[in-house]
Amino acid sequence: MDRQGIFLSLVIPVFNEEEMLPALFAGLDAALAGPLAGAGPAEVVLVDDGSADRSWELIAARCRDGARCVGVRLSRNFGQQAALTAGLETARGEAVVSLDADLQDPPEVVAEMVALYRKGYDVVYGTRRSRGSEPWLKRVTAAGFYGLMERISGVRIARETGDFRLLSRRALSHLASLRETHRFLRGLVPWIGLAQTRVLYDRGERAAGRTHFPLHKMLVLAFDGIASMSVAPLRLAFLMSVLLFAICVGYVGVTLIKFFVYGVPMVPGWTSLMATVTIFGTIQLLLMGIFGEYLGRIYEQVKQRPIYLVRETTSGQGAALADVPRRG
Repeated sequence: MDRQGIFLSLVIPVFNEEEMLPALFAGLDAALAGPLAGAGPAEVVLVDDGSADRSWELIAARCRDGARCVGVRLSRNFGQQAALTAGLETARGEAVVSLDADLQDPPEVVAEMVALYRKGYDVVYGTRRSRGSEPWLKRVTAAGFYGLMERISGVRIARETGDFRLLSRRALSHLASLRETHRFLRGLVPWIGLAQTRVLYDRGERAAGRTHFPLHKMLVLAFDGIASMSVAPLRLAFLMSVLLFAICVGYVGVTLIKFFVYGVPMVPGWTSLMATVTIFGTIQLLLMGIFGEYLGRIYEQVKQRPIYLVRETTSGQGAALADVPRRG
């Protein structure tokens, strides 16, 4: 396959980034006119994930002014992974790069990714050499999470990487066939296999605005990853129930020894009642919680609802499609 003259797509999900977008546009223009100028024709796909500010107005204006921009407005907020999926499936490039809107993933690094793509790699990860001023707690928990994910899923997940990556058209085709409702692209991409490598870069600081991916969203993404890539929580539930049962049996045994050996009095029926309630109550609640989480995911999956819906699109050629549902 000839990979010298390629059509490149840059996919960027956007959520309430009104303050950040002018800096993003300037950074993209500099990269497309500089390091990426020799990569071939390119397009920028901006996906508005149900923003409540003026993000879509700025995106639409940008797309009207330039032929290399495609704007996709989702019907509501579907989440970062769904918005990223929408952009990847809209992109027309032979090589597609996804990156964040906050410029912490430098667009100029894309040139190095394209060079590796031309050498035959289907997936090129942007791997952080440093994480800027991120707090130590986030670094430690991130390292622990990805180590855990690799152990329980059996899939080697690239460390120190986010959603900054290049995908070939072949990799995108494989990824598009995976229609999980709860998506964890950081696990799905390595799961498809193909030739993969990485580019090291220094993660910068956010140029403007504030992060829209706080702790609770990171926790939700982490649990989505664990539940989507492994059945380990179900096995853990079984092991914990066995452990709790053993503890409760031990408690009953100690109580009986105190009564029959040492003559410690006990209220008639109290020990057996409390032991029974504790044993069955703890086991049932634990198992019901974990089974319920997986059952809920099965319920959402079998409904076969689309991953996202598009409200409207716009491009530099003036093409627009308003209020037409699109299946993701």
